[in-house]
Amino acid sequence: MGDGALSVWERSSTVRVVPPARPRKLAKVPFVELADGRLQGVVSSGSDIGRVYVSSVAAGSYAFACSTNNNRPCGGAHGWFCKHIDALVTEAVVQYGVERVARYLKVDVTAADPGAGDVIDAMTSTHPAQGDRAAAAQVFSRFLRHLSYLELAPTTAPLPEMHWFPTTRAVA
Repeated sequence: MGDGALSVWERSSTVRVVPPARPRKLAKVPFVELADGRLQGVVSSGSDIGRVYVSSVAAGSYAFACSTNNNRPCGGAHGWFCKHIDALVTEAVVQYGVERVARYLKVDVTAADPGAGDVIDAMTSTHPAQGDRAAAAQVFSRFLRHLSYLELAPTTAPLPEMHWFPTTRAVA
């Protein structure tokens, strides 16, 4: 847009939010996102209410990582997807829909009526390797940031930390 006209997204101060494919319960997987070339999120422990797992699967290679919130490796993620990664994929399919998750992860799902199990089966059939747990801290930090917004009182006033959203002013 070299003529000085601003595009629609440049004139807007909002970002389009994609509604969930289906409503989901947040108790087991409170945070799931398709970001940074991975499906990643936070999964609650089934045995300890104070523990969560930060799990991820890389798009294309399906390299996976799972560790606790204090960066201890998951006991079930040795050479195969653990139950936390299975739960993460399942909730991602509920949140985003199977087509979007499969497309993002670069999974070829050939089932007539595909579901989360088909996405998991397609990835594990390639025998993915364990990936780097380095991103876990960033994912967990983003999760905690999202939780902090839940503690705020309802308001229409701007939030200073959200200053990075696009504005209507042209940058010189």
